[in-house]
Amino acid sequence: MNWDLQDLFRRHAREITRFLRRRGYDPETAKDITQDTFLRAHSARTSSDINNSRSYLFRIADNLAKDHFRAGKVHGQYIEPAIIFDIADETPDPEHITDYRQRLELLEKVISTLPARQKEVFLMHKFDGLSHGEIAQKLGITKSAVEKLIMKALAHCRDRLGDLID
Repeated sequence: MNWDLQDLFRRHAREITRFLRRRGYDPETAKDITQDTFLRAHSARTSSDINNSRSYLFRIADNLAKDHFRAGKVHGQYIEPAIIFDIADETPDPEHITDYRQRLELLEKVISTLPARQKEVFLMHKFDGLSHGEIAQKLGITKSAVEKLIMKALAHCRDRLGDLID
């Protein structure tokens, strides 16, 4: 085939993709099959002249779509059930949910007892994710002061929470 593949792609790719979408394929799969259509047309070595390139491309797309459908059915028959059985329910049980809520409430109470500056620095670091340098810059204090405030806040939390810290 002595076709200009780029020209054929510009003229027919959208149309082929729409054809595949109407047949029920999701946008990504339709685009993949469309690309495969042009790759197959490019790699085809035929001695006969093809009069209607559009029809030829649609026939390739149709065949590839059928192959894709068949492969999906086989995949569903032999592979999907094995995957389904390996999926574990990772939803925490009610006991764990209650335990975590109680720990969170206790942590909130302990944090509320921190001195104002320690509390502010601790929350900026642990919950806002700011670095020591960023906190120092925002509050107009030294990085060393930030580190000391965080250490004191952590020590306070550890003392109050005791064995509840994992």
